Amino acid sequence: MVQLLKYLKNFKKDAVLTPVLVALETVGELCLTLIIGRFIDELSGTQTTMAMIGRYGLRLVLVALVCLILGTASGLISTKAAAGLSRNLRDEMFERIQNFAFTNIDKFSTNSLVTRMTTDVINLQNAFMMILRVAAKAPISILCALFMAFSINWQVGLVYLVVVPILFCCLMGIARVTHPIFHRVFKTYDRLNGVVRENLHGIRVVKSFVREDYESQKFEKISGEIQTDFTKAEKTIAFNPFLMQMGIYSCLTLIAWLSAKAIVGSKNGTVLAGISMTTGQLQNLISYSMMILMSLMMLSMIYVMLMMSRESVGRIQEIFAEQPGIANPAQPETEIPSGEVDFDQVGFSYVNDPNNLCLSGVNLKIRAGETIGIIGGTGSGKSSLVQLIPRLYDATVGTVKVGGKDVRNYDVEALRNAVAMVLQKNQLFAGTIKENLRWGNPDATDEELVEACKMAQADEFVRAFPQGYDTYIEQGGTNVSGGQKQRLCIARALLKRPKILILDDSTSAVDTRTDALIRRALRSYLPQTTKIIIAQRISSVQDADRILVMDGGRIDAIGTHEELLKSNKIYREVYQSQQKGGDQDE
Repeated sequence: MVQLLKYLKNFKKDAVLTPVLVALETVGELCLTLIIGRFIDELSGTQTTMAMIGRYGLRLVLVALVCLILGTASGLISTKAAAGLSRNLRDEMFERIQNFAFTNIDKFSTNSLVTRMTTDVINLQNAFMMILRVAAKAPISILCALFMAFSINWQVGLVYLVVVPILFCCLMGIARVTHPIFHRVFKTYDRLNGVVRENLHGIRVVKSFVREDYESQKFEKISGEIQTDFTKAEKTIAFNPFLMQMGIYSCLTLIAWLSAKAIVGSKNGTVLAGISMTTGQLQNLISYSMMILMSLMMLSMIYVMLMMSRESVGRIQEIFAEQPGIANPAQPETEIPSGEVDFDQVGFSYVNDPNNLCLSGVNLKIRAGETIGIIGGTGSGKSSLVQLIPRLYDATVGTVKVGGKDVRNYDVEALRNAVAMVLQKNQLFAGTIKENLRWGNPDATDEELVEACKMAQADEFVRAFPQGYDTYIEQGGTNVSGGQKQRLCIARALLKRPKILILDDSTSAVDTRTDALIRRALRSYLPQTTKIIIAQRISSVQDADRILVMDGGRIDAIGTHEELLKSNKIYREVYQSQQKGGDQDE
C-alpha cells in the first residue's frame, strides 16, 4: 500500500493531519479518565461541596467537547483523504488503461479491469480510512493506557502484560487464516462481473431464446460461491468478539479482585501486600482495561481489512506495473506521407509466440489510393491483417510500413489519426448522433456531418427521426438497427478524411443496393484514400482494384475479380455458392 500513497497528491496534508488529530483526541480521552478517577476520590472524602462538583463537571464537559471536535474533524478529514486517494487512483488507472495495447487488455480481461477500478479501489479506500483513524488511535491508546496503568501500580499493571500478548497473537492468527479466503473471493468477483456484463450485453438474445432461468442459475451459482467464502471468513472472524470478551473479563476480574482487596482491606489507600489503591484509581484501571482491549479489537479488525485490501492493492499495482505493449519510439515521426501500405514477410501471434502464428509469410504492397478487397473464411486472418496497420497490434515477425516507413517509427496518435477503421461490430456511445459523428472530427460543421451521412447512406433515416441529428443514441446504439449503426460508423470514419480507410465487414447488415451506393460514394468522396474492404459477399469487393483471398493465415491468391474466377479455386467456389444462393432467393 505504501507505493500507492504517492497518488494522494493534493490530499497529503489531510492524510498527515488526521493522525495528529486522532492522537490529540486519544490524549483527551485519557484526560477524561483521569478527571473521573480524581472526582471519585474527592467524592469519597468528607469535604465534598457543590462548588467542587461544578468544577469537575465543567472540566469534564470542556474536555469532552474538545474530544468531540477533534473526533469530528479527524473523521471528516480522513474521509476526504481516503476519497481523494480513490479518485486519484481511478483517474490514474483509467488513463493507464487508455494507453494499454490490446495485448495488455487481453492479458487482464475486461471483467477484471472493471473489478479492479471499482471493488478493489473501494476496498483500498476503506482500509486507508481505517488506517488513518483507527490504526493511529489504537497503538497510541494502548501505549498511553499501559503507561498510566503502570504509573498507578506496576503490580496490577502486570496483568496486562500477561493477557494482552496472548490476545494479540490469537487475533492476528484469526486474521491470517481469513486472507486466502479473501484472495479467492476477488477472483470470483471477476467471474461475477463477467456474467453480468455478458448477460446485459446480450439481453436480447437471452430473451429471444427464453434463457432467463439458465442465466439466473449461472449467476446464482457464482453468487453462491461468494456467499460461501464470505460466510466462512465471517465465521472465522466471529471468534474476535469471543476472544475479546475473554480478555476483557479476565483483566477486569483480576484487576477488580486485587484492587478490591487493597481498597476494602486497607480502608481506601493504605498498603496491602505491597498494593496501594484508591477507588478512583480502580476506576481508572478498569477504564484503561477497556481502552487497551478495545484498541486490540480495533487492530485485529484493521488487520482483517488489510488482508482484504492487500489482495486489492496487489491487483491495482499490477495495472501500474504493466508496461503498454505499444509505445512511441524515442523520436517518433508525426507526418504520414501517403496511404501506401507494405507488408514485408509479416507474421503475427496474439500471444507473441513466433511458433504459434495466426498470420505468416504475408507479403503485400498496396499503392496509395488503391482499393483492396479481402475475402476468406472464418479464422483466415483477415481482421488480424488489417489491425497491424494502425498498430492495434504489432507484427510478431517482419515489418508493416505505411507511407514507406515502419509503423513502429510513427507517433501512435498520428498514425491512428491517419487510419480510419469501421468494424462489423462497431461501437456507438451514449449521446446524440451529432456527438457520435464528431468522434471522427470534433471540429466538423453540421454541413460536413450531413455530407458524410449522405455518402454513408445514413442521411435519409437520420432525418426520419423526430429530432434528426440531435436524436439521442443509447449506450451501445441499442435504439438503432444493425444496418443503421454500421452506416453511422462509416460516416464517422469518413469525417476523419483518412489516408487509409479500413472497412472490416462493416456493411454486412445492409442490403446489397445500399452496399453498392456506399462503395460508389467512397470512390468519389475519397479518391486519394487507400481503401481496404473486408467482406463475405463477393459483390462487396468485385469492383476493387485487387482482391486478396486469405486462407489459413496466408495470402492464397491476389488479383482482380475476373483473374481470380479463372485461377483461384477458393474464390470461384465462394462466388458460385453465392450466385446459387442468389438464384434460389429469386
